[in-house]
Amino acid sequence: MRKLSLYIFALVGLLSCANAQSEDHTFAKFPALAKGEQVATFAGGCFWAIQESLSELNGVSKVISGYAGGTLKNPTYEEVTTRTTGHAESVQVYYNPAVIKYSTLVEAFFYAHDPTTLNRQGPDVGTDYRSIAFYRSPEEKSELERVIQKFNASKHYPNIIVTEVIPFKVIYPAEKYHQGYYRQHPNQPYVRSVAMPKVMKFRKEMNDQLKSQFKIKIAKN
Repeated sequence: MRKLSLYIFALVGLLSCANAQSEDHTFAKFPALAKGEQVATFAGGCFWAIQESLSELNGVSKVISGYAGGTLKNPTYEEVTTRTTGHAESVQVYYNPAVIKYSTLVEAFFYAHDPTTLNRQGPDVGTDYRSIAFYRSPEEKSELERVIQKFNASKHYPNIIVTEVIPFKVIYPAEKYHQGYYRQHPNQPYVRSVAMPKVMKFRKEMNDQLKSQFKIKIAKN
């Protein structure tokens, strides 16, 4: 029984977003906004999958992983995973509002993760994996609340959305090895078993809004 427990513990460790190793622990940098560009910030579990998903949207130029919603300045990944800093793994999305509307981006966010599980995304458990939508204006707050009501009414998820809707304050960039992790490590156990199914589901739900190279062919009846 002890050997079985140890095996299960080891397996869960492999299938955890926290199970990543890299030599480059320097922090990434947030780029300056291009002309006409806007940003939106979300937290939806491990940022490897949600960064990849939102970056595939037409009109999104880049997505940077970071830490938001907490109190400690410039936290490290190790500090965030202690769940004492208040931060959640987050992403900052750079997008062109002339190509993709904020409302579409919000809907994409809710498709990119399960917004109904409190402080949890699959095998990842803790406040650092909680679902948060950060707003920068009263209009964005209203739009977030509208989309949440829409999802709840449609019963897309069997349970109600528990995403926090809070004003944006600051996001700190995550380490460089977290940036683009999904594409750089396609055979990593967590990516294959947890992140990849989330991205595939996202592509199906948002197929019409994807960049051409990510669109999937849906069979017609």
